[in-house]
Amino acid sequence: MSRLRIFDENTPDTPEFASYDPDFIATELHKIGVTFERWQANQPLAPGASPEQVMDAYRADIDRLVAERGFKSVDVVSIAPDNPQREAMRAKFLDEHYHKEDEVRFFVAGSGLFTLHVDGKVYEVECVKDDLIAVPDSTRHWFDMGPEPQFIAIRFFTEPDGWVGHFTGQDIAGRFPRYQGLSDK
Repeated sequence: MSRLRIFDENTPDTPEFASYDPDFIATELHKIGVTFERWQANQPLAPGASPEQVMDAYRADIDRLVAERGFKSVDVVSIAPDNPQREAMRAKFLDEHYHKEDEVRFFVAGSGLFTLHVDGKVYEVECVKDDLIAVPDSTRHWFDMGPEPQFIAIRFFTEPDGWVGHFTGQDIAGRFPRYQGLSDK
């Protein structure tokens, strides 16, 4: 189940608010320029579906988003708990950073935790299957896939370089709880 928790940036142990309601999550995130949507596949996906099959299952939404936002490339990434590079992959995203393009991810399966740092607040967004999040360019954030990452996500890019993080050097991400996966609840 999707979850939003909002914290003051100085109180990482005490959320000011929490919700599992996707409509409320979308409304609250919209206030800071973040898009949150729920998508449904237009056809069933079998375990082990190819990236092409995954994208075909969400073709209408993908095409709509590409047309609206001018994305130049779309791909599918899949991470499993037994990936030998999982610790290094997780560490790459754990520090506060921003991008010079929107970071847009749709979760086909599994989960991950996007944490956004905006105007003295920290918005912790647990994304699960069927969630799309679009974090605007220059929004400070970090992402935690957990110690045993398991997700399939569709990624959207406007720049040919793909993911390029500009790290802030701030330690705020280390002060907030790490993601343990769906069992966090």
